[in-house]
Amino acid sequence: MSYRRLGLRSDHRRSVLRNSVTSLLKEGKISTTETRAKEIKRLTEKMITLGKRGDLHARRQAAAYIMSDEVIQKLFSDIAARYEERNGGYTRLIKTGYRKGDGAPMVLIELVE
Repeated sequence: MSYRRLGLRSDHRRSVLRNSVTSLLKEGKISTTETRAKEIKRLTEKMITLGKRGDLHARRQAAAYIMSDEVIQKLFSDIAARYEERNGGYTRLIKTGYRKGDGAPMVLIELVE
C-alpha cells in the first residue's frame, strides 16, 4: 500500500488531508501528528511541483485538490517562484514532543525558506 490509512474512512481521510495541505500552503506551517504530517508532506510536495509546472493542466489538477482559490493563486504565483531553483525538499518536519491526551508524537511541518 502506497499511503497511510490514519485510522480513517477513505472519504474522511481525503478530506482531512486536503484541508491540511490547503492550510499548510496558506499559513506556511501547521502542527499535527507525525504520521499525518508525513502524508501531508508527500501531497504538499506534489502540489508545489504542479505549481512550478505552471501550465493550465497543472492548475486544474491543483484546483481539484486544494480547497481555496486564493491558495491556488498563492501557490502558482508566490510559492512556485520561491522554489524555482529547488528540486524537491520543500517542507521540513520538526519534532515538538508528545500530545498530552494520548502520547502521540507531534511535529511542526513548515515550508522551507
